[in-house]
Amino acid sequence: MIMMIIDGTDLILGRMASEVAQKLLAGDSVVIVNAEKVVISGSKEAVFAKYKKMRDCGDVYKGPFVSRMPDRLVRRTVRGMLPRKKAKGKEAFGKLSVYIGVPAAVKGKQEKLDVTKDRLKNQKYITVLDLSKWLGAKV
Repeated sequence: MIMMIIDGTDLILGRMASEVAQKLLAGDSVVIVNAEKVVISGSKEAVFAKYKKMRDCGDVYKGPFVSRMPDRLVRRTVRGMLPRKKAKGKEAFGKLSVYIGVPAAVKGKQEKLDVTKDRLKNQKYITVLDLSKWLGAKV
């Protein structure tokens, strides 16, 4: 079992989440730090509209429940790429840890995930922190 520590700074959320899901299903433990600095591609209006629709879709009591904290948004995205209702998916999801900032226990041990960052040079994007603040997180 390998423990991977991934710095999420400037990584694209969907691409990072798919790589992390593959590593979790392979049996590795994954720690994602700087979750608030992960970027979501698309214009601000489009991303906000998507999450507003998701938030307004359900009921206060029945869901779907959309988290406002950056670490939980990233964790939920990875969960969507795992077979979470099967035993293998539940076990894999339990091996994922996501943090806002860098905790002292993992400081200086970050690995860079080799997902290309340079594809967003000319595109529009927002950070997970911006989305969280818009959703009402007290970060």
